[in-house]
Amino acid sequence: MAVRRLNHAVLYVDDLARVVDFYRYALGFEVRMEIPGQAAFLRAQGSANDHDLGLFEVGEADRPHGRYIGLYHLAWEVGTLAELAQVRARLEERGALVGASDHRVSKSLYAKDPSGIEFEVMWRVPAENWEQEMSSGEMIAPLNLEAELARWGDRVTG
Repeated sequence: MAVRRLNHAVLYVDDLARVVDFYRYALGFEVRMEIPGQAAFLRAQGSANDHDLGLFEVGEADRPHGRYIGLYHLAWEVGTLAELAQVRARLEERGALVGASDHRVSKSLYAKDPSGIEFEVMWRVPAENWEQEMSSGEMIAPLNLEAELARWGDRVTG
């Protein structure tokens, strides 16, 4: 099993509108989804990803509770759900797994390395299924990896 590539980065920012404007102008990113004052998901031109950059606004009131400006997490992509299941077993073995989510267009595990830095390992749903997936329930749900393995099988993406 191998990580195939970095899929996306997520940042905590202090002024969402200003940062979105910057990435749109400076790098030509397009806004895929935005919740004003809270979050935005941007994609680079020509990218096959749902998003390449996630931005979450962090106000002054959030900072005393441990949030900061900067990197939230990086997302590493695997090619199959079987590989994601292998990663889950290894993360559980090390006591590093901290969460698992179904984001409809991706199936994700969240973990922390020995320094406490959070990262995501995810499998991307085939792009031709994104529209159908986006209309099938809540945007974020608990991940049932066994059910997803039964549904998608050995489909390779990425």
